[in-house]
Amino acid sequence: MILFLALPLIYVVVISFLEKGVYGGVQMIFTLENYTALWNPTYGRVIWRSIVLAFWTSLICLLISYPFSFILSRFSKKYQGFCVLLIMLPFWINQLIRLNGWSNILRDSGVINTILLKLGVISEPITMMYTDGATLFGMVYALFPFMVLPLNNSISKLDYSLIEAAHDLGASRINTFFRVILPLTLPGIFAGTIQVFIPSLDAFYIADVMGGGNSTLLGNLIKDQFMAARNWPSGAAFSVILIIFTLIVLKLYTKVGNLEDLA
Repeated sequence: MILFLALPLIYVVVISFLEKGVYGGVQMIFTLENYTALWNPTYGRVIWRSIVLAFWTSLICLLISYPFSFILSRFSKKYQGFCVLLIMLPFWINQLIRLNGWSNILRDSGVINTILLKLGVISEPITMMYTDGATLFGMVYALFPFMVLPLNNSISKLDYSLIEAAHDLGASRINTFFRVILPLTLPGIFAGTIQVFIPSLDAFYIADVMGGGNSTLLGNLIKDQFMAARNWPSGAAFSVILIIFTLIVLKLYTKVGNLEDLA
């Protein structure tokens, strides 16, 4: 833990307070400019866009995964395991290869546009790639399993006698959902949201492939500071902000877990 986790984090925090070297690297000169630069409106727009995109990614994954997990929970244990295997099967193939496959399908000269043009449905190709929408699609496609697995685990533990009791007491389906089912599955919702929201902030490779560099996110900003601008202290400062934000979200998750234990 010290060698592979603590020391790298300490190193990142330390260089975030140092100055950039003339030819890259760092100079052992203390400064706060790397953090004051975070107030730059350009950086602020990138961070805000990243948060908004991560929010929509989490919401769409939740809306798809929640009913999907309910259907999955109705299967026998044998078939549940098989379905989970099918969900995880694409992860045995490199993520970049799968995203490039979608790129070939969605681009202007891709499969969808080619078929629609030949059928006469459209007169010119529909722009689907290299937009924020394409980046959002890539995020949902790549992170969907991370929402399904914790939700399925939470929903599978539901005590259906409580749902039957709610119906016996005259509760409607909507009231039963919001007052019984939703509170009981809230830990799974929160766990899935964390596992989708946090990676969405720094999944720069998805923005590069699906957004074509037009959708700059926090992860792209950090990567460019280290690799292109060779400004390690600035990239480290952005990384520290991302780490702090992640720790805050994880702390909120532990609060939800404590509430579940108390219940």
